[in-house]
Amino acid sequence: MTTQPDFRQLAEAIGDSLIVCDAAGIITFWNAASTRIFGFTAEDAMGQSLDLIIPQRQQQRHWDGYHKTMATGETRYGADVLRVPAVHKEGKPLSIAFTVALLHDAEGKVSAIAAVVRDDTARWAEERALKARLRELEAAAAT
Repeated sequence: MTTQPDFRQLAEAIGDSLIVCDAAGIITFWNAASTRIFGFTAEDAMGQSLDLIIPQRQQQRHWDGYHKTMATGETRYGADVLRVPAVHKEGKPLSIAFTVALLHDAEGKVSAIAAVVRDDTARWAEERALKARLRELEAAAAT
């Protein structure tokens, strides 16, 4: 006998953040990994705008893309990973990587967006340090 998985249990158990937002960008689901990564509890986040975790300088660009996706029902980030800055509850900057899934209502219209998010801050910092070291070595070799 095959049993169907309990998707709420799965969403709470996975190590990546799972955030679901409605058409207006209001958070309707926030799992335990979201709390670990961003510092906001589900109670803090539920019912709030995604601006909660988007740096102010990135908000206009984010909303332009979000509203276009809601209007067209198309995104390239279903398979391609998007890497962007984010912000922790304490104000510290984060680097995140995520993909999205578009959720549809009974009429087939996009009604919500689910994002699977990973904290990429450590990898991004290592990459920056390696690039800086490479520039130093290339400069030393050129002299």
